[in-house]
Amino acid sequence: MKRTALGLAALLAMTMACIGDPQLSPDGSRILYGVSYTDIAANRSCRNLFLCNPDGSGKVQLTRYAKSVSNARWAADGKSIFFLQGGQIWKAPLVGNKLGKKVQLSNVPAGISEFKLSPDQNSVLYLSTIKNKALVQPADTDPALDKAQAYATEDLMYRHWDHWVTETPRSYVATLVNGTVTPDNSLDILGDEPFELPTEPFGGAEQLDWAPDGRHIVYSCRKLSGKQYAFSTNCGIYIYDILTGETLTVKGDGGYDTDPVWSPDGKHIAWISMARDGYEADKQRILVCDIEMTEPEADGQNFGLSASNVRELTAAFKYDASGLVWAPENDALYFNSLSEGTQKIYRIALDCTCEQLTKDGWNYDFFSPFAVVDGEGGRTLLTSYYCLNFPVELVSVKLGGEPEFKQITDENGHILSQLKTPTSESITVKTVDGKDMQCWVIYPPEFDANKVYPGIEIVLGGPQGTNSQDWSYRWCYRLMAQQGYVVILPNRRGTTAFGQEWKEQISGDYAGLNMQDYLSAGRWLKGQPYIGKLACVGASYGGYSAYMLEGLHGDLYDCFIAHAGIFNEEQLWYTTEEMWFANWDNGGLTEYAYAEGQQGPAGDGKTFGGMQQAGAPYSNTAKALHHYANDPKSMVTKWHTPILCIHGMMDYRIPYEQGMAAFNAAQMMGVPSKLLVFPEENHWILQPQNSLFWHREFYSWLERWVKE
Repeated sequence: MKRTALGLAALLAMTMACIGDPQLSPDGSRILYGVSYTDIAANRSCRNLFLCNPDGSGKVQLTRYAKSVSNARWAADGKSIFFLQGGQIWKAPLVGNKLGKKVQLSNVPAGISEFKLSPDQNSVLYLSTIKNKALVQPADTDPALDKAQAYATEDLMYRHWDHWVTETPRSYVATLVNGTVTPDNSLDILGDEPFELPTEPFGGAEQLDWAPDGRHIVYSCRKLSGKQYAFSTNCGIYIYDILTGETLTVKGDGGYDTDPVWSPDGKHIAWISMARDGYEADKQRILVCDIEMTEPEADGQNFGLSASNVRELTAAFKYDASGLVWAPENDALYFNSLSEGTQKIYRIALDCTCEQLTKDGWNYDFFSPFAVVDGEGGRTLLTSYYCLNFPVELVSVKLGGEPEFKQITDENGHILSQLKTPTSESITVKTVDGKDMQCWVIYPPEFDANKVYPGIEIVLGGPQGTNSQDWSYRWCYRLMAQQGYVVILPNRRGTTAFGQEWKEQISGDYAGLNMQDYLSAGRWLKGQPYIGKLACVGASYGGYSAYMLEGLHGDLYDCFIAHAGIFNEEQLWYTTEEMWFANWDNGGLTEYAYAEGQQGPAGDGKTFGGMQQAGAPYSNTAKALHHYANDPKSMVTKWHTPILCIHGMMDYRIPYEQGMAAFNAAQMMGVPSKLLVFPEENHWILQPQNSLFWHREFYSWLERWVKE
């Protein structure tokens, strides 16, 4: 491979700054945020803190620690900073533009992953872990076996994402005054309940929120374990009373209820909700309930509040909602939503009136606002964005009249300014059933339609996701275009930005219309006079798509790359960890509910704990029978196009045997093929040197088969 291409890969994928977790100071005068930089030689990244003014001026680096700093929060007086380092909470005074001597506030042996300060900052809510008693190790039965390595279990969910579940996430409350925070002076919010809080594998402190009174905490929790946990997405909304230790159920039935946020006046709680249990791609709705303070009982031990009138605000809103932030007036919420290919910011009032705040023409992905600021010029949202040409930066969006957009930070401008910029456009491709499919096309810098370029079609993961104005440090579309490829990103059936019907069609139809959508987009691109050879590349469900299209495409594609893809659906059912995912998409759940071990009606599959296994290989449902009969392994005799199979051995969502099986099949079919396995990586390739090697292999394969 050319050194110029490799150098560019290293430059863009490995050396760019990564901004996160911005926090506005109490007086509104400064923004505190973290920036991570990667050290390839040391094979790690390090995160430090920065300060700037809300207009982007006055930027200073606040810390220069050799060990990463995270979860930084302002003290109420703006004179100190709380933060995490080495798994413990610290506090340091802010002296000018530097931090003074730090003081350790916690000593929790299991470590702290995140924390939230109470409104008066006298208490802290923090996340840690306890030992999972359901997964037994040799030393648990005999201390003399401390060097033996084995796991024993009698139930499901014994591993998750990339780790064996030897520990369970838990959430605690402790006072920050009169001593150091330790497990001995902390309250476990779940008490004796044997569940996770927050939910694995990606849940964090966003699943809990302090009430303004500092007495109550609202949280989301899946109060299930074992097989029931593995087959269900049912996370409820609960309120914990610190004084009494009691818990109030706000919403405990149904689907996936997450991300609760308390209104500033304490009179409402809002959260994101999916209605159907077992379906992780259901519509993301905004629900809200009313909170009333209650009078003390004679003994003073009442719960302190009541919750009522749970209702949906987004019934008339077509798209998914996320990233809730209350308006200061307590009468509305700001949120973001992927709609028609880009992510926008909206405002929805408690009377369900909804307003789009950002322009359709702005090709940016916005995250939830981290601050709402009122000034002489009106209201401004402080938020962040990224797009196809650059990673996350902080921005301000002025509201009222014609929205105005201003960039606050420019952490990567010094790198990107040295490169010529690719261009992109949105196009529409007709599907085989006559529908309009939105696609993004990215062109190399100084694109000339009279020349011939190699093409790349991105087949999306998910399966429910969206090709938007995305930036990724792992799958960088700009990097592909920068090296001379024309890249097309189809928003095929199953993508989330075009309404629930378009998103939901893919469930139970993996081998169907969405594959034809990919072929339609590929034919469109290869039919352009400026396209020569065409590659098809994807990860996760995109890896499945690459394996599937290898047997479907005829001679449309000239090579494939499948990263962490599904090859054998039946094998995946028996080896993946979150069973609800495979169960729903392979066959769907029915409305039946039965007692433990009871049989469902003929053809509906077996059931336990009220959850049907309708998507199992042994189910007789029509969807399941169709699904398993039409997976990639069923079409290997049609494989003939060069393919690169990549997998991480710590990938427990799609175990690495899937990549090995696909490679072995390609070899036995006489197809030019290559296997790339990373023993210490999961579904993603995260370690810097592994990532650099991944880029080398990825682009080497493309240059070998599609560059003229």
